[in-house]
Amino acid sequence: MTSNVLKSPLWVVITVFCLLAAPFSRAVAETETAAAVAETATAEAAPAEAAPKKAISNKRCMKCHGDEEEKTAVRPDGTEINIFVDKAVFEHSVHAKQLCVGCHNNIAELPHDEPLPKRVGCTQCHQEQWEKQKNNPNPEFKRLGVVIEQIDSYMHSVHAKPNKLDGTKVNATCVDCHEAHNIGTLGSEQRAEHRLKNPEVCGRCHEKQKTEYLTSVHGKALTEKKDAKTAVCSDCHTTHNIASPKADQMKLKITQNCGNCHEDAQKSYFASYHGQVNRLGYTNTAKCFDCHGGHGIKKVDDPTSSVHANNRLKTCNTCHKNAPENFLGFHAHGHANDFEKYPAIWITTKFMQALIIGVFLFFWTHVVLWFYREYKDRQEGKGYVHDPAHPETVYFRRFTMTWRVIHFLFAVSTMTLVMTGTTLLFSHTDWAKFVMDTIGGPKVEAIIHRTAATVWLSVFLAHFVIVAYKLWTNRKTFKWFGPTSMVPTMQDLRDVGAMFRWFFGKAPRPNFDRWSYWQKFDYWAPFWGAAIIGFSGMMLFFPTKTAIILPGWVFNIATIVHAEEALLATMFLFSVHFFNVHFRPDKFPMSTTIFTGAIPLEEFKHEHKLEYERLLASGELDKYLVKPPSARVAKGSKVLAATLIFAGLTLFSLVLMGYMTMS
Repeated sequence: MTSNVLKSPLWVVITVFCLLAAPFSRAVAETETAAAVAETATAEAAPAEAAPKKAISNKRCMKCHGDEEEKTAVRPDGTEINIFVDKAVFEHSVHAKQLCVGCHNNIAELPHDEPLPKRVGCTQCHQEQWEKQKNNPNPEFKRLGVVIEQIDSYMHSVHAKPNKLDGTKVNATCVDCHEAHNIGTLGSEQRAEHRLKNPEVCGRCHEKQKTEYLTSVHGKALTEKKDAKTAVCSDCHTTHNIASPKADQMKLKITQNCGNCHEDAQKSYFASYHGQVNRLGYTNTAKCFDCHGGHGIKKVDDPTSSVHANNRLKTCNTCHKNAPENFLGFHAHGHANDFEKYPAIWITTKFMQALIIGVFLFFWTHVVLWFYREYKDRQEGKGYVHDPAHPETVYFRRFTMTWRVIHFLFAVSTMTLVMTGTTLLFSHTDWAKFVMDTIGGPKVEAIIHRTAATVWLSVFLAHFVIVAYKLWTNRKTFKWFGPTSMVPTMQDLRDVGAMFRWFFGKAPRPNFDRWSYWQKFDYWAPFWGAAIIGFSGMMLFFPTKTAIILPGWVFNIATIVHAEEALLATMFLFSVHFFNVHFRPDKFPMSTTIFTGAIPLEEFKHEHKLEYERLLASGELDKYLVKPPSARVAKGSKVLAATLIFAGLTLFSLVLMGYMTMS
């Protein structure tokens, strides 16, 4: 019986399966690796010219290989192989029109007795076909381009690399995953069947992972419900460009692929610090599978699930060592679109949005109207006009060195915080990825951000101490609602009304004392900002300590207010504040008063007429009068002001771009 089989055409299919174990030579040069891999793979399409001149028809091959009664043959070593090819299945595959001998191209006659027939490999065949047909407009050949991309992905995958146990073989060939005679087109029945079999196919090599998967919510949906839409191996690990799950590339890809099904969960994940870092291309924060598991994912209410209430703290402790039980109150996927489920998040988000809209609705309107009126006044020859040809010789000392240094440190630390903070907030943008890569990644970013925050808060506290000291030493003479006080008064409210009447040409420009209402707002806004941004930032910086006394949901609130208040401060400083100080017609292109500490006397009389008249009447004016800044100081101040203005406008532009493109 064995002798007869060996002399029959049954050897055609015997050789197909034998080739699956065909060895690679370690001595093959690197440039020949692709061809060597191709020698071990079954063709997805074979050129007719690969067959002998007198091509053997498929009908003749199927006389033996299509015989359901003779499904096996015996190799010379005594092992049995399946040589049966289902004709009906093959005729519905993508290779139905190809000749058998197109792949088994050493079969020149029947019966054949080659023990290991030579074949054209999948990769080699498709590459040759593509080179010949890539300019052919026929859609049939355009699909070859997709296959070429898949081949390229495969050649760079872990499957195409030499096997660690047997370096003469690759980890997996095309036919290890695809059925050689049953490859279907997209959307075909074969493809649907192949998807349902995906875990079984992958499980031939990855048995442990398959066992875990079959116990998961995905595996049960596949095996029990025959749900072809549930996640299978290739959905997470991709189909051809499969890399080691330990590699950052694959960790990022798997996390991204989770969002193909779980869109809402991915959106809320990307809004968190964990997701922002991941979106920037780094893997040092928690990813989907770090919390939910990889292959054995269970439902939240499953007692064996890693995110079950009884197991969640242990899961958190893998990253947050010694995290207390209050951590369980944190909403990992909390969002502001569900009031019933997340009322605190909803209320906080709406409040911050209303605050931002209200502030900018007022102040941007204020800016536009101010620009218009001041521009018109200058055209009519009103107001203060600086004449470079006749520089002023007398200046008014407005800021001491202490306040100038404080302003500089506050400005630089604020810009640093904006740069590092918005790279996370707008992690979806290309510029954020560029900035993060440039500064050295999220770990370096965290150090820079926290260092700048320390400087920022230290400056604020130093200012607070200085002010408190001065108030104490001058407690007998200081007037809380006097002309030199920063405390808002009813006069400020009246000045707002007077300013708007001037905007519309209904009244003259109002006169101000030492501090105008917009300067008081610029002063008090950082108090609110420092309290909100600083306190929320400290909570996020020390999460395990915060959770000792506060419930976990405060992290959701802290994340919102920290980001939204920082966004409000950033956009206000680099638009409204810059306009008030530098860009309005009377000041353009910049003011250097805060850097030199002095302002031309005539400009001071125009900007703060009431203070000028008060000091003149009391005889105190002379002690504030100083010489103009030296040429060196004046030039240095202009360079410094221009640098900070340029940096601020750049940050403002990036933030605006990021905000406008958020989804």
